[in-house]
Amino acid sequence: MKMIQIVLFFFALISFTTNAIDSDDFCVANLFLTSDTPSGYPCKSEKFVTADDFMYSSLAAAGNTANPFKVGLTSVNVSNLAGLNGHKLSAARIDIGINGSVPMHTHPDATELLIVIQGQITVGFITPTKLLVKILNPGDVWVFPIGLLHFQFNSGDGNAIAYAAFSSSNPSIHVISPLLFGNNLPTSTIQKTTLLDAAPIMMLKGVFGGSG
Repeated sequence: MKMIQIVLFFFALISFTTNAIDSDDFCVANLFLTSDTPSGYPCKSEKFVTADDFMYSSLAAAGNTANPFKVGLTSVNVSNLAGLNGHKLSAARIDIGINGSVPMHTHPDATELLIVIQGQITVGFITPTKLLVKILNPGDVWVFPIGLLHFQFNSGDGNAIAYAAFSSSNPSIHVISPLLFGNNLPTSTIQKTTLLDAAPIMMLKGVFGGSG
């Protein structure tokens, strides 16, 4: 069963390549020349390209869940798999411990496809007019539209595992909690813009390392 799920996952990855570079061409990222840009990394000379540029071998390892959200993320993007350069796709393994969650976040530049491998995961996203939520079990697939605020949490009795595919070779992520409480944004400003009391704001600043 797990093998079928993994095969489906890679078919999902392939489906994201519609707008990628030509199928008979490739541009392996030269990661040492410059940083990533909106158009990708510069190409490594083909004479220096090896099979290793197209392989990542650590996705089977569980991510570290020793954090407040009890979630571990193992990302496969152009920064650690140079062959993804220009193909508008990447992947991740998501491990969620008991009572763990992937907090509210967005990917402004990528659609996300989630495939549950183990456990039970409740997922959802928020549009300007409604909330859409579903409980997923192994073999279930869910899509998060690009840019929408979304979440996942472990709603089962044991650890949960999922794979994700993204329509970007290096997707960005904006996580709401650290953005609000992990900097020096004044407590009074957060109070005015969220209607929260000062006490929970200061508590969350302590969790995420904020000040002010």
